[in-house]
Amino acid sequence: MTGYPLSRPDLNGREEEYVLQALRENTISSLGRHVGEFERAFAAFHRLPWAVAVSNGTAALHLALHALGLGPGDEVIVPDLTFVATANAVAYTGATPVIVDVDPASWTIDVDQVARAITDRTRAVVAVHLYGMPARMSTLRDLATGRGIALVEDAAEALGARDQGRLVGTAGDAGCFSFYGNKIVTTGEGGMVIAASARLDHRLRHLRDHAMSAEHRYYHDEVGFNYRLTAVQAAIGLAQVERLGSFLDARGKIESWYRRELSGARGVVFQHAPAGSDPVCWQFTCRIEGSTRERRDWIIEQLREQGVDSRPALRPMRSLPMYAGPTLPNAQRISDEGISLPTFVGLREPDVTAICGILRRLV
Repeated sequence: MTGYPLSRPDLNGREEEYVLQALRENTISSLGRHVGEFERAFAAFHRLPWAVAVSNGTAALHLALHALGLGPGDEVIVPDLTFVATANAVAYTGATPVIVDVDPASWTIDVDQVARAITDRTRAVVAVHLYGMPARMSTLRDLATGRGIALVEDAAEALGARDQGRLVGTAGDAGCFSFYGNKIVTTGEGGMVIAASARLDHRLRHLRDHAMSAEHRYYHDEVGFNYRLTAVQAAIGLAQVERLGSFLDARGKIESWYRRELSGARGVVFQHAPAGSDPVCWQFTCRIEGSTRERRDWIIEQLREQGVDSRPALRPMRSLPMYAGPTLPNAQRISDEGISLPTFVGLREPDVTAICGILRRLV
């Protein structure tokens, strides 16, 4: 479309140079050196020694949950408002997703609801940092540690965000990231798992490559997966991580422009950061308070006709047939009223002003 797309990758760094390196070295498979270099750069950003590159963000979640031993008979608590991959990854292991509501201000998993949902079958909690907003990881970590429950972070949308000064993805047993084309760092498709221990890192690497023995080729001691990332994708990711700081700065400015331009607009409500949280701007998303889903969808269509791409907020998991259950009010309200606006590096202040001018006339 002409006008303003919802997202657009910035590939103006050394992406082409590194991809050509891989091609010229004839090392484009998962064995190429760029995979290890990408993992080390990503781990270094998070000040940890372990990061395991995988084929996509969903694979990252599934691999982490499987490596932590989740299986049939287990329960895993997840938020109602998230992308479906969060719940699906739990289901892939044979465990049961237990879906709880989100906080009405931050839109992330409600810690009090988590505490009430814990049973003797609960083995893990998956905290989702929705739209770049950190969940209350310090509180969740205390809760999980005290109950002997694993804590997994779905940080697909929040690379670089912090809770209580700590980068998301580093507070739980495993942190999972996505590098899909619209993410803060992209490899087209791709993902990463940060492990909290050398033991978990080793297990993730073993399972990622069909659980093949390091000593005896083609000997597999359990059922594993083909969740490898190619060197070509890793080459793009390596160049992206080199500019991660500038990406975050640019997105922070975009969010500040949106908040300024929409402040006081009729019905517009922003996602709110709890004390001690430092969110990042993945897709700027706000609520049109009091709107119906139909009215919100009409606004999206009107924006599209005027050259502005946008998206509805994510659907609650309980509204989907495989996870259907009683409506949870906060998640449902945010889903019905939420709208994501164009957010990508390269968006300028006058662009945001123009987009907000159109939206203000519609709400």
